[in-house]
Amino acid sequence: MPKPIRDSAGPRHVAIIMDGNGRWATSRGRPRLFGHHAGAKRVREIVEACPEFGVKYVTIFAFSTENWRRTQVEVAGLMSLFRRYITKEAKALREEDVRVRFIGDRVKLDDKLVTLMDELELMTADCTGVNLTIAINYGGRDEVARATRRLAHDVAAGKLRPEDVGEETLPKYLDTYVLPDPDLVIRTSGEARISNFLLWQSAYAEYEFVDTLWPDFTGAEFGRLVTAYGRRERRYGGVKA
Repeated sequence: MPKPIRDSAGPRHVAIIMDGNGRWATSRGRPRLFGHHAGAKRVREIVEACPEFGVKYVTIFAFSTENWRRTQVEVAGLMSLFRRYITKEAKALREEDVRVRFIGDRVKLDDKLVTLMDELELMTADCTGVNLTIAINYGGRDEVARATRRLAHDVAAGKLRPEDVGEETLPKYLDTYVLPDPDLVIRTSGEARISNFLLWQSAYAEYEFVDTLWPDFTGAEFGRLVTAYGRRERRYGGVKA
């Protein structure tokens, strides 16, 4: 078990549930998609703020497996927004040395979007700055189910013995297998739930639930939360000596 430590250097990996776009737009008398466009612009500011605060990895929750339940108009608008975002931001992300990855089940996504995702991952594969991971059609339970199926196939094929399967095995089959677990998870908009996001990976993460709606969430507020994390004592189930 890890010893109690104080993470004075701050979190290495921050995950963000970007909530409140729709309410932000509605409060201004605008359609919900207006808020999603405003929220997409906010992503750049947060990614640019990461190096200043020593954050090497940032993972954002863009579209969940449950979001398909929204209206057809909103879902179609979000898919269009994702395509436009990738097309518009690809060059800048590359120039800013940001490595981009996508997690989630791509089967339900349209072919054009998947192609753009693949191209952006390839384009930024050798970038060594901030690691930006975007979760699209992602759900924590769905991810664990898909990982378990892959693990079961390997057991059935004789590549893995059942008795060798432990808590260190499953992470190798998760979408995030190349990423460190998040140290800090932030949710905006005042909601205090995790909404099926990085369930396995966040077992020992610290959480911050803030009232700010995502389009109003600034780099300065991000920095305040990251700095506050450094004052927390992390005991990993142990007790202070």
